[in-house]
Amino acid sequence: MDYEGPAFWLPLIWSGLLALAVAMYVVIDGFDLGVGILFTAARKGNWRDRMMLSVAPIWDGNETWLVLGGGGLFAVFSVAYAILLPALYLPLILMLIALIFRGVAFEFRFKAERSQALWDYAFHYGSLVATFAQGLVLGAFVQGFLTEGRGFTGGTLDWLTPFSVMTGIGLVCGYGLLGATWCVMKTSGELEIWARRKSRQFLLATVACMAIVSAWVPFLGLDIQWRWVSWPNILYVAPVPVVTALVAWGIHRALAGGRHLAPFLLAIALFLLGFLGLAISLFPYIVPPRMTIWQAANAVSALQFALVGYAVVMPLTLAYTAYAYWVFRGKVAEDIQAGGYGH
Repeated sequence: MDYEGPAFWLPLIWSGLLALAVAMYVVIDGFDLGVGILFTAARKGNWRDRMMLSVAPIWDGNETWLVLGGGGLFAVFSVAYAILLPALYLPLILMLIALIFRGVAFEFRFKAERSQALWDYAFHYGSLVATFAQGLVLGAFVQGFLTEGRGFTGGTLDWLTPFSVMTGIGLVCGYGLLGATWCVMKTSGELEIWARRKSRQFLLATVACMAIVSAWVPFLGLDIQWRWVSWPNILYVAPVPVVTALVAWGIHRALAGGRHLAPFLLAIALFLLGFLGLAISLFPYIVPPRMTIWQAANAVSALQFALVGYAVVMPLTLAYTAYAYWVFRGKVAEDIQAGGYGH
């Protein structure tokens, strides 16, 4: 391979762009899915209204990053797309159906009277199922896929294993942490106090799940552990688990100290460190454990053409996202009327 030519660098650039899109989706859609996970545990009425209103103006924009990631994968790594989609059809369809129920609940709940409880559950279970399905996809990706040539040769339910179920539970806990710390940042009064308590609970659950998954990975038979424990790799990667532990402790301290913004930002940092650990374990494989980004990449001309479009769309999406969060900054008022949404 020419290590100085576009055939080498363009797949690297594209893998970075797609990783950014996925990370953005996981972080910013993760917290509003987390709000949904917490939803039915909150008091009916004003608490639930305020929780939903805290994400109502921005939730649909958050999912733009999911479209960018999926569309980018199809445009530049179509071989990987053709393998991953058949391998993951069922959990992905389950995720999309759950997101539809959740999206409909946003609109219907504020207009409903007698059926409001139904839409509360639609919002909660749509968020919960979508998150769990994403965790199943993550676990299946880490496990790897059976392939022959450029096709998937595994079974319909290969994605459903004890490990993928564990990653699904872990992601539910992680999104719950993001949602709870978001409520700490965006609400006040008794709801904020409740959200702080939930944040501590989900923090403990998230750290426990991260530890279990990390201990489980070496037993998957993928030779991932050598990236972490072989010399001199250990010198470069050892700071990652250390910093992760410090960030988790920082979240606990920020919650105990009455901080509002810091718990949410540190929860995001915890997720990004987990994402970094995943990259260290699997890069450069886009279809683990055999197909690299260079083997799956489309023609150089296709990568160059698609990069032009991404160079326009991604900065605009980043700018819109930043602007939306700036406009809707601050806490949701305690006496706000939910019926005003959508008018």
